[in-house]
Order: sequence, then C-alpha cells, then structure tokens
Amino acid sequence: MVYRISGSVEDFLAHAVEAARKAGEIIRRSFYETKLVEHKGLVDLVTETDKACEELIFSSLKQQYPDHKFIGEETTAACGVTELTDEPTWIVDPLDGTTNFVHGFPFVCVSIGLTIGRIPTVGVVYNPIMDELFTAIHGKGAFLNGKSIKASSQTELVKSLLATEAGTKRDKATLDASTNRINSLLFKVRSLRMSGSCALNLCGIACGRLELFYEVGFGGPWDVAAGAVILTEAGGLVFDPTGKEFDITAQRVAASNGFLKDAFVDALKQSE
Repeated sequence: MVYRISGSVEDFLAHAVEAARKAGEIIRRSFYETKLVEHKGLVDLVTETDKACEELIFSSLKQQYPDHKFIGEETTAACGVTELTDEPTWIVDPLDGTTNFVHGFPFVCVSIGLTIGRIPTVGVVYNPIMDELFTAIHGKGAFLNGKSIKASSQTELVKSLLATEAGTKRDKATLDASTNRINSLLFKVRSLRMSGSCALNLCGIACGRLELFYEVGFGGPWDVAAGAVILTEAGGLVFDPTGKEFDITAQRVAASNGFLKDAFVDALKQSE
C-alpha cells in the first residue's frame, strides 16, 4: 500500500531538528541539577526530564503532522507495545542515555527518527551537552552540525574501536554471556567503549570515531530509528548481529563502517 505523504522530507527534518533543540534545552537546563529518578528495573532509570522531553517533542510534531503515527519510549513503557506500520511514524527516544544523564556523564541525546513504509527515512540525534547535531535524510547524506560526515575507511578489525553496552539485566546467565562475548572480541579489536547511548554509538560510527557496534536486548526501535539512517547515509552498515538484514523492531543491532561487516559478523559468531 502506498501512503500519500503530506509535506517534504526536508520539512520533516526541519521540524524534527526544531523539536530536538527544544528538548535539548530542557536536558541542558536539568543536567547539572538534582534529578527526580524512578526505576523501570534494577538499573534501568527514567526521570521527569525524559517525560517532559517526550511530551514536548510529540506535541510539537503532532501539531505539524496530525495524521502521522507516533512511537515513544516513555509512552510505550506506560501504555504497552505500539506496532510499527507502513504509515509515516515518528519514533522518539526523548533522552537516550538516561543513566549518563543521572550521573552527569555528557553522553546523552535526543533521538528522533521517521520511518515511511517501515524504512528509516529521517534521522536527528542531538547531544545538547556537547552541542552536536547529527542529521540525515534517506538518500541525501549525513551531517554533523551541518558538515558532511563519513564512516571510517578502516579495513582491519585489530585497528578498530568497538562499542557495546552492558544492558539492563543483571542475572548471572545474561552477564556471563555478555562478558564472555566481550572477552572473545577484545582479542580481535583495538579497544572497547561503553558510552551508554545506542543512538550516539551509531552516530559515532557515522562520523568515524568508532568502527564497530553491537547490542542485543536494548529498549526498542526508538534507540536505533534515527541512528540507523544517519549511519547508513554516512556510508556505514546496519545489520542483525547474525549478518542478516536489520529489523528495526527486533531489539538486536550490529553496525560497522562500510568495510568491516563480514569480518565483524564472523567475530560475533565465534564469540557466541
């Protein structure tokens, strides 16, 4: 089924950037203040800032695009799973890196993605603490603060920087599997980073700071919707950790620059 799209992708991007900057201002103001923190799980956190940012972003975009669908992390957490359809759908993580935010660690961002026909089409990731704005439109390149960015041209795993995350589960079986995999991969790469933001990890590969990233069991499509289009437009690759096609709803993601996918997938398989 083909959906009529009211508005241009450039307009979609402009409004997403505007909403991200407004939400970023809330995050910046709150960053050095005492936070009101709730627990979604043992170590998974949510703050009043997460909720305020999602409300602001949704109201801003719904005003412009009342016919579009909306999926947000905090709304989904409160109301249950929202199914992704072919219709234009805004997928929002109002504050990716909440644990970083609570601890005053500056890797936090607003992530706003738009899918059309389930394909990530517009991506905005904004880190208001470092004032870095990553943007992309499908087929039109990726940018950091308005300047074109490209993934690295590194072709050797051993010279590559790998990012991953520990996740929010703390049972022994999950942690053993996670640390065993990391231990295996550390023999094959230059070093490892856990920066605490899935969206910023994807953007890190897009601008050449990282070469490799994988995460299994993250929150949902809001973690990857924007970063996936930004990375792809920068010449990187997003895929399932098995090497199969990336599924935005699967809570599994791997990513690399344009040269390392096959070697990375092999290393991931050997680490299981």
